[in-house]
Amino acid sequence: MEITSPSFKKNVHKALRDEQLQQAMRHVRSNFIQKRAAAADALPEFEALRDNARDIKNHVLENLDLYLERFESKVTENGGHVHWAATASDARGMVLDICRRVNAKSVTKGKSMISEEMELNGFLEKYGITPVETDLGEYIIQLRGEHPSHIIAPSVHVTMNQVRDDFRKAHTHLPKDRPMDEPESLLKEARAILRQKFMEADVGITGANFLIAETGTSIIVTNEGNGDLTQSLPRVHIVLASLEKVVPTLEDMSQIMRVLARSATGQEMSVYTTLSTGPRRASDPDGPDEYHVILLDNGRSNMLGTEFQDMLRCIRCGACLNHCPVYHAIGGHAYGWVYPGPMGSVLSPALAGIEKTANLPNASTFCGRCEEVCPMRIPLPKMLRHWREKEFEKHLTPPAQRRNLKLWAWFAKRPGLYRTGSRVAMRMLSLMGGSKKRLRKLPFAGAWTEDRDLPAPEGGSFVSQWNAGRRT
Repeated sequence: MEITSPSFKKNVHKALRDEQLQQAMRHVRSNFIQKRAAAADALPEFEALRDNARDIKNHVLENLDLYLERFESKVTENGGHVHWAATASDARGMVLDICRRVNAKSVTKGKSMISEEMELNGFLEKYGITPVETDLGEYIIQLRGEHPSHIIAPSVHVTMNQVRDDFRKAHTHLPKDRPMDEPESLLKEARAILRQKFMEADVGITGANFLIAETGTSIIVTNEGNGDLTQSLPRVHIVLASLEKVVPTLEDMSQIMRVLARSATGQEMSVYTTLSTGPRRASDPDGPDEYHVILLDNGRSNMLGTEFQDMLRCIRCGACLNHCPVYHAIGGHAYGWVYPGPMGSVLSPALAGIEKTANLPNASTFCGRCEEVCPMRIPLPKMLRHWREKEFEKHLTPPAQRRNLKLWAWFAKRPGLYRTGSRVAMRMLSLMGGSKKRLRKLPFAGAWTEDRDLPAPEGGSFVSQWNAGRRT
């Protein structure tokens, strides 16, 4: 997936003027937030579970090598294979080698953001292997030639009318006059198409929400059951997972599971929680003949022991996206790479480099809602500030911004001049706000008011009000 983060501002302008996108994004604002709040309020121990989940992942990250080695030994003991991939290119090559060895022509895929990070679909197609996304949202955007705009709701940016049009273009073998006015009819059509794909697939590829060191088990959480069919029907099952997905025991996993679905979709539990532990045994009625786990690093080990290690606690629930006002306004594609929203604005610079993603840490109002709702208590605003510091140190910030900061610093070091200048500026901005006290155009900062009004100053400055309060 090409990184377009350097064009973030251009992407934002396009997103803000996309009426269909803005219509679709209203569902994020209205649905996810309310459901998450209701699910959390209904569980008295929710905050304690968040603390437990955070502590479990912190323990894992402090002992990651030991748990990964334990996981590998258990997978091997159960008849499976573990492959270690330092880069996305290495992981792609491993998938291709497995597919070629079994002469695979088609591959079904359960939802996996790691496969997006690997750019797997286009890679397989180049070698004559057809990948089919089986998550409904992923299937829709595959037909559209797009990438996910949300980590748990990949097609959240698409309206039902757009889905209907895409199905008509793609499913040309079906009657043109078939009913397609209700969501149920579109779902039924996709199910019929995908059912045949499941039966034809030579290899099934899934992601993993958790890897269990205790048992060598991979776990995938879905609401559609496509994960079950993807890993049980083909001859070969490949699990794609990043290193930090490992947890010590099934009991630890169950602790984290109690905050995962509640934070993501407001459910107590997802509909399907599927555990895979090796290939089919002689007594099993179904399952794959081969079981492979590809563990991808791709820069994550470089985050250990740094100010960004906490980001590796992320369980991909999407709560930070669902509550982020910036994401609400621009959707996921504007961020320009695999991971959008607050979590992406921290993770993308770590994986792709701050040089390519310098705009993303600035795509935040620092309102703190992301940290407030994160089930793993990840301090996202603090890490965004760290990336801004690194951006400044590397001289990646625009020259005008650096000059303005130097000018502000010059005034800030001269309190008397600063207070006088502030009083004059506040008075001028108050007059410019008019009777409505709203600024539609801000001098020397037009980008701030290009897409929104700002309230004009009213009353005195904070310092003057503070001093007045002290005198009384």
